[in-house]
Formats: sequence, structure tokens, C-alpha cells
Amino acid sequence: MGMMSEFKDFAMRGNVVDMAVGIIIGAAFGKIVSSFVSDVIMPPIGVLIGGVDFTNLAVTIQEASEGVEAVTIKYGAFLQTVFDFLIVAFAIFMAIKFMNSLKKQEEEAPEAPPEPSTEEALLTEIRGLLKK
Repeated sequence: MGMMSEFKDFAMRGNVVDMAVGIIIGAAFGKIVSSFVSDVIMPPIGVLIGGVDFTNLAVTIQEASEGVEAVTIKYGAFLQTVFDFLIVAFAIFMAIKFMNSLKKQEEEAPEAPPEPSTEEALLTEIRGLLKK
């Protein structure tokens, strides 16, 4: 039973749970950005370069023959994946930069001086009375 309790302690550690949440959110964010790239960004780029769909770009090494599929190098799919990665990386960079700027603003906010303790308040009052 010792191994199970060690595993439970490991799995329930704060940073492991945070990492799992980050991975899940990252996967969902990746899907959103991939959809943005393929559905919003790539169509205008395809029109600008003459209606080319990057995912269909390929070089045929061997033509298809009697029951054997063609052998192709699908460099268009690779280019699309690289483009997706660059946009995802840029989007994550911008999100982290935004979060860091919020954190920096939070740190730069001046803190109000702490209230004096009751002893200090009484001593200040006594000093004021003695000055009079």
C-alpha cells in the first residue's frame, strides 16, 4: 500500500495538477488556433498566390499502378503544419506577454502604508499631547 500512497501524493501535488490543467487548456487552445489558421488565415493567402491550397501540394515519386497507391511527398501538408506552429507560437507568446504585463502592473501598484499598531497610535497621541 506504500506505493499507492506515494503515487497519490505525487499525483495530487499542486504542480502536477497545474501542469495537467495547462496541457488540457493548451490542447483546446491549439485547436482554436489551428481552426483560425486553416479557416481564416489560409484562404486569403491561397487567393493571393493564385488559389493554391497548401495541403494539396505534393510531388509524386511513383505513379499509382494496379492496386498500388501513388508514392508522394506531401510538402504542402508540412508547410501548413509549420505555418500553424508559427501562428500558435506567436499567439502563445502574445498571451504570455499580456499576462506578464498585467503581473508587472500589479507589482508596480504602490502599497498603502500599513496602519500603525495601537501602541504606535497611542505613543503618537501622547507625543502630540506633550508637544502642546
